[in-house]
Amino acid sequence: MKKLSVLGSTGSIGVSTLTIAEQFPDRFQVVALAAGKNLIKLKEQIRLFKPELVSLTNEADARDLRSQVGDFRGEIVWGSEGLLAVATHPGVEMVMSALVGAVGLAPTLAAIRAGKTIALANKEALVISGELMTREAQKYGVQILPVDSEHNAIFQALHGHRRDQVKRIILTASGGPFLRRPAEELPSVTVAEALQHPTWKMGSKITIDSATLMNKGLEVIEARWLFHLPPEQVSVIVHPQSIVHSMVEYIDGSVLAQLGIPDMTIPISYILAYPDRLPLTHLPSLDLAAAQQLTFAQPDFDKFPCLQLAYDALARGGTCPAVLNAANEVTVESFLAEEIRFTDIAALNRQVLDAHTPQSVNNLEELLEADRWAREYARAALARVPARVAASA
Repeated sequence: MKKLSVLGSTGSIGVSTLTIAEQFPDRFQVVALAAGKNLIKLKEQIRLFKPELVSLTNEADARDLRSQVGDFRGEIVWGSEGLLAVATHPGVEMVMSALVGAVGLAPTLAAIRAGKTIALANKEALVISGELMTREAQKYGVQILPVDSEHNAIFQALHGHRRDQVKRIILTASGGPFLRRPAEELPSVTVAEALQHPTWKMGSKITIDSATLMNKGLEVIEARWLFHLPPEQVSVIVHPQSIVHSMVEYIDGSVLAQLGIPDMTIPISYILAYPDRLPLTHLPSLDLAAAQQLTFAQPDFDKFPCLQLAYDALARGGTCPAVLNAANEVTVESFLAEEIRFTDIAALNRQVLDAHTPQSVNNLEELLEADRWAREYARAALARVPARVAASA
């Protein structure tokens, strides 16, 4: 039986992870949970799994939870120390890292240093600290197993093959809700429109990233570190049907692809049970005849400049990916608050990246300082954007 902790238990990936654990109680034991502020969902998870340790964002919520689950005998902690406790619990074998954003960096690194297998759904952690995190994983003999559907597909297509025979990997992108929207209309799109992803159901931040193609850019950075490939061997192709989840091209011209319905339960279950597979009998089979056609196109870097920004950050190296990620978190939050236009996201991200002088990465503190600087610079840049001009234009 595999013993799990889940960082981000009340988010979409965390909930799906626990649904699988509930379906296969003979395979998984949930030992520790870290949530945000969703006490209602967390209380239900406590009732179902009876974990030994639970963490919340702050002390007030922790006290509130304790008063509502009087019969719960486990420990309740909070804050950054609480995340670290969940990530390093001595009884845990695998940590599902499913927090959104930079907050997942420190606990994921702590889990690596504690010798835990990492099921990585928090791509930002690897974007920010890919060099450091992969170095630490090698040092401590820890596997980082990708949960993102695209990287999971690459992981499956690489299985049993020699890495030195890979010509390139090809990440597929749905293109988001504005794939066919004329570029001149993008400044006026609304938050509601940007949140209407055509194939995946995800949280608001990652959905906006998918609309700007920043999500694919972050995945390019993640793939570079996960699979130890230079950026020029990581390419992107638009595939609106989201059936081919990604591909690997080998030096002999063979291309191996992983296909499936667009449901995150599949890659999550593969990583949880790896190297086994779980019988997900509740999911429908992929019906290619019903799909009728699979289409592909090159991404439009001019229309979606966030994708180019990711390649630029990789080329500059050092702290640049961390800076780009931090700037993007700030600008997406501002767009969701209807303070800036959709197209301002990329423009402001570019402004922050161009203002940054790359630094080499030696430790976590340097990365956190780069992250802090980028957020401060981005907020200052936002303050210079005329209030609500973008949202109302």
